[in-house]
Amino acid sequence: MADIRDEETSILFKAVVFDLDGVITQTALVHAASWKEMFDEYLKKRQDRDGEPFKEFTHASDYLPYVDGKPRYKGVESFLKSRHISLPFGDPSDSDDKETICGLGNRKNKKFKEILARDGVQTYKSTVQLIQELKARRIHTGVASSSKNCLPVLKKAGLDALFETCVDGIVSEKLGLKGKPDADIFVAAAKNMGVLPGESIVVEDAVSGVQAGRRGGFGLVIGIARENNESSLTENGADVVITDFEGVDVTRLEEWFLKKNSQRIKDYGSKG
Repeated sequence: MADIRDEETSILFKAVVFDLDGVITQTALVHAASWKEMFDEYLKKRQDRDGEPFKEFTHASDYLPYVDGKPRYKGVESFLKSRHISLPFGDPSDSDDKETICGLGNRKNKKFKEILARDGVQTYKSTVQLIQELKARRIHTGVASSSKNCLPVLKKAGLDALFETCVDGIVSEKLGLKGKPDADIFVAAAKNMGVLPGESIVVEDAVSGVQAGRRGGFGLVIGIARENNESSLTENGADVVITDFEGVDVTRLEEWFLKKNSQRIKDYGSKG
């Protein structure tokens, strides 16, 4: 991770905290595929063993509302609850063939790592270009992700040096931080960079993520609608919704930030 810097040139905001999957890297597609494969296998097992009717795990009806953006075990628990399936939580050390929430979560993670090792990491070029501009302008940049694979993914993509802090699933577990839609990981990232949430921007593609940004009191929450989900992102806390950062630069971020915070910035200026 890069060293935290003291100089900021933006008069409107001091930092941007990015989610990883679906925002910086295209690993959201890998996560979605891993979840589907794991849950479909498990649901078919319940059909064969218990006679339960098989209903496949779908992207729109299951992944987006119950799993997307959440910590892995919380995602497992959320989806199972939606299907009225009750399993013991188990322990994070559970083997991936154990029928517990942790066991299923570990099985999904195994599938994700297999796909990642085989196919590598693709990035969203427009997001990377914006991050590079932010870095050049000496605006703080950090990552906050529910994934425990966040840092390995960044390193594999060659992007880890662009960020001052990475608050991921491993850090959250160590510090006892609550996952999205709670704001803990975004607030922790801002604190690590020496800035306040109100003078920072959050960038997210998941409903749970924009909810977290709003709950954390961030100065601006940007939603990226990779799933044609503009309305749900807006309804759940995004101040601005875009489909990609193509054509978006720091000046545009400042315009959005000013529009959202004009009265607060005016009041602050009058006190100065």
